[in-house]
Amino acid sequence: MAVILLYTLVVLIWGSAWLAVKFQIGVVPTEASVAYRMGIAAACMFAWTLLKRLPLRFRPMEHLIMALQGALIFSTNFFLLYLAAGYLTTGLIAVVFSTSSGMIILFNAVLLRRPPSIQVLLGALLGLIGISIIFLPEFKGFDLGSQAVAGLALSLGGTVCFSMGSILSARNRRAGLSVRGNTAWSMLYGTLLLTLFMQLRGHRFAFDFAPAYLLSLAYLSLVGSVVAFAAYFALLARIAPERAAYVTVLFPIVALSLSTLFEGYQWTPLAFSGVLLTLAGNVLVLGRTKRMTVQ
Repeated sequence: MAVILLYTLVVLIWGSAWLAVKFQIGVVPTEASVAYRMGIAAACMFAWTLLKRLPLRFRPMEHLIMALQGALIFSTNFFLLYLAAGYLTTGLIAVVFSTSSGMIILFNAVLLRRPPSIQVLLGALLGLIGISIIFLPEFKGFDLGSQAVAGLALSLGGTVCFSMGSILSARNRRAGLSVRGNTAWSMLYGTLLLTLFMQLRGHRFAFDFAPAYLLSLAYLSLVGSVVAFAAYFALLARIAPERAAYVTVLFPIVALSLSTLFEGYQWTPLAFSGVLLTLAGNVLVLGRTKRMTVQ
């Protein structure tokens, strides 16, 4: 029963977090909104790590790798995905992001010379075909200025950053680093990089006291980041990581359902078949996920 509750909690939180991102777009510069989210999450993660008396001291080289991980996962990734939310419904962004599992394995093959199985290659191909089918109407009348094309490019960019950062995260786990301590430092470094983005883009920190912004920020920071991670870690302690990884197959369904209800996403036979192919590809890819431990 505990496993079912934890699994459901993670899927519902990560599936609904995409819609909450929509309420972060507008008054506040994108990088500031992400910085607020990551800053709050980092503070909570440090407090959690200290409470559990887990190690927070790492060697300089490990801090360098954690900074790079923070740049990829906890800043650039979210920055690009938040920008994409200005062009696409969040449900579609979630579908694109769900291909990260296939990207991680393919990047491992290229960078670490770990050739994927035929099943993984087939799953990645199905995911690519599914995404292509979803955006086929835009590709037919290809226009670089198209909102859908821009949103797809930003979503893919954010997903690539997340995938590369996940490879670094896996390296840290294999090196025996505490996942919570590693995550806390990476979130902090990501927050600092987002502050640098602000300076480079000539923006200033601003804040929106509208209830929708405040509630969505609280949900993304505390529930979407801290509570979801806590539930996911607890889930990993009970079942194999390859089974827990199937949340990436289920959360796009939640995100698309919410997009249909609140963002007016219009389903077509083409879009439906594309989503099914993408999710089927994820199932094939994750069917070969190797067991990893989390501390």
